[in-house]
Amino acid sequence: MAELADAPDSGSGALRGVRVRLPPPAPKTKRMRFLIIGDIVGRPGRRAVARVIDEIRETEGVDAVIANVENAAGGFGITKKVYEELKGLGIDVFTSGNHIWDKKEVLQFIDGSPDLLRPANYPDGVPGRGYGVFEKGGRKFAVINLMGRVFMDYGLDNPFRVFDRVYETVSRETRIVVVDFHGEATSEKWAFAIYADGRASVVYGTHTHVPTADEMILKKGTAYVTDIGMTGPLYSVIGMRYREPIERFLLAMPRKFQVEEKEDVVFNAVIVEVEEDTGRAVSIKRIKRLLTWSSS
Repeated sequence: MAELADAPDSGSGALRGVRVRLPPPAPKTKRMRFLIIGDIVGRPGRRAVARVIDEIRETEGVDAVIANVENAAGGFGITKKVYEELKGLGIDVFTSGNHIWDKKEVLQFIDGSPDLLRPANYPDGVPGRGYGVFEKGGRKFAVINLMGRVFMDYGLDNPFRVFDRVYETVSRETRIVVVDFHGEATSEKWAFAIYADGRASVVYGTHTHVPTADEMILKKGTAYVTDIGMTGPLYSVIGMRYREPIERFLLAMPRKFQVEEKEDVVFNAVIVEVEEDTGRAVSIKRIKRLLTWSSS
């Protein structure tokens, strides 16, 4: 509250001036802004990232970039070359899901790549890491990669229980905790988000390649969206050429899927802003860019 201080009386009978002592301004709450990119599908998805990432980073004041890359190499898995290509674009942390093992060469470099995560609820003994605490610009944040079990159980541990254990570890180092929940069922993603509300700063879904319009801040301060959607060819069957999936639906016969390379590309992501001191999210918004093939 401002305080009034009387100015000295000049004795002239004129109105006296008043000095107002204002309280010092409240310190600004420090915040981190994240760009989180949905499943990058093949070369078209990588080209889309290369086309827009610098502009978004600058206009949105992005502090760190996270992307799901399990489909980044030919639509299935990731290679060392693709990993290094995306890292060169400025992606800070890479998450994944059930397709992480599709390119077998990942086994040769995942243990030596702490910024490349696989789901944390794989059983003990699986190569790689499921979470990490990272530092950017002197600020720490944790990323936890989990995979749902509804409709896609690969003998995984319970993602809710695994989150409890991992959260206890990472929360000793940072209040900012970002969770990629890679799953099929919207109900499982929603249930997990409410379960983690107030502990996770951000819970976002990946895997379906279809963006949802339910981004929000939950009651206890967790930013949430059921699925960010993919970054890849738009006129396709979740990134693949449409002919083979349609034949499979019609004939119930196996077909080899290939990434659609000739159609326009969609870039799907979210921007999330998080308070450093509390770990609470203050905003989340979706970003969708449609890029023609010639400009992507």
